[in-house]
Amino acid sequence: MSEKKPKYPSEIYLRTYPKIIFFWPLLITSFVLWFIQAFIDPAPVLGYIWFIVFFVNIFVTAFDFSSTKFFVLILAIVIIILVLVFLVLPNFTVDLMGITLDLALPWAFYMVMTLILVLILGIVIISTRFEYYKVERNEIIHKAGVFSSAERFPVKSLRFKKEIPDVFEFFMLRAGKITIMPGKADEVMILDTVLNINKREKQLDWLLSHVSVEPDEIDS
Repeated sequence: MSEKKPKYPSEIYLRTYPKIIFFWPLLITSFVLWFIQAFIDPAPVLGYIWFIVFFVNIFVTAFDFSSTKFFVLILAIVIIILVLVFLVLPNFTVDLMGITLDLALPWAFYMVMTLILVLILGIVIISTRFEYYKVERNEIIHKAGVFSSAERFPVKSLRFKKEIPDVFEFFMLRAGKITIMPGKADEVMILDTVLNINKREKQLDWLLSHVSVEPDEIDS
């Protein structure tokens, strides 16, 4: 039996996303806590859970973690400290300086946060439908905006470089950075946050290798 060869598209769409796309864990957490608080079992501990996820989400998004083991260890330590501060210390009867920590939140808060994140992430996803790079066999088309004209670049001398500057972003959405170099020094296209970066790399590799062995259609 012959092995099935993977199918690659004749055109590749490359889109870059803003960092807010990585707030999907906070969106899911807000939705789940909204449902639990409103319909199942309202509990003050849910507020502590939300703030822990909120902090971790901001922490991961704000910095680029190039060294996996070192920063995973830092993140683990930070999470442990937050758990101790938010979940363990509030259960002690000792009142320090007359200050009590109460992060209980109503179900309406989780509902509003869910709707806000859904709206923002929805707008972000829709906006990427109108700004993208389309790589074809003979050219690259850069589309920006609904009514804007498209820029076109040749593929013949195209080079590209894939990078994974943030391991957490790669784990969350398989995201990475692609730098496209059509040939001239002033024509460098940098896409900072491309989802499914490994898949896009394989598609570009296949397309470029196919173009390199393709007969020159002008001379035929």
